Amino acid sequence: MSDMSRPPREAGRQAPLRRRATTAILGIPISRHPLEEILRDAIASIDGRAPRRVVACANPHSLVLAQQDAEFRAALLHATYLLPDGVGVVKASKLSAAPIARRIAGGDFFDGLMRALDRRGGARVFFLGSTPATLQKIAARMATDYPNLALCGTLSPPFGDWPNAVDLDLVEAINRARPDLLWVGMTAPRQERWVERNRDRLDVPVIGSIGAVFDFFAGTTPRAPAWAQQAGIEWLHRLVKQPRRMWRRTFLSAPQFLELVLREKLSRTVSRPDESRPRP
Repeated sequence: MSDMSRPPREAGRQAPLRRRATTAILGIPISRHPLEEILRDAIASIDGRAPRRVVACANPHSLVLAQQDAEFRAALLHATYLLPDGVGVVKASKLSAAPIARRIAGGDFFDGLMRALDRRGGARVFFLGSTPATLQKIAARMATDYPNLALCGTLSPPFGDWPNAVDLDLVEAINRARPDLLWVGMTAPRQERWVERNRDRLDVPVIGSIGAVFDFFAGTTPRAPAWAQQAGIEWLHRLVKQPRRMWRRTFLSAPQFLELVLREKLSRTVSRPDESRPRP
């Protein structure tokens, strides 16, 4: 949809979905919606037929961090869809009354939505995150892979913490570009915190926090081959390729996640009703 024809977005917190199919893991509701349904809902938001949609990804590492980081936890709780981006999340859901059918990686959501929008043409896309060099590669590949989409802007934010004035400048630049779709790639939990702080100031129908997908799409970091994704060992591929980045997630967060999930299951079984039943 062009920037001239898009209806104004509503201010404030997004309206609730008519139906949210979720499974709670460590108190965080993970989406059980099929990818196709999420894509249709995102497109409806872009068309002005649904409120703003905010999408984030959940894996064992992020769910462990959310137990200790209140701002990050709030960001996950307020996401319209929290994708089960991690085989550990899917396996943990099997201990509940509402298991998640399959993993939805951030890269799958990214490619699915970009392809769907490209087929009909006209959508405006903005990328916030990563480095200028990576953003240049993203721009070049986007022109080839999604020729019917308009890249209306890219921004590489400063590293480290920054004052609120920088947030305001980033939001102003994004709103001035009038994107239909904003991709945020600053790694978790930074990207989710940023969206949570600024979502009510952003005039964007769909916001997706997708982290490493920026590097995958740019080609600076190769994604695991399809067979490894299907076998549920993409985490191993990333550990081999990025040991300095992934070792903490693999050897510290993953065992802690397992312990917390088992404790939750035991506590639920012994002392209270199953909190992970599907929501109406």
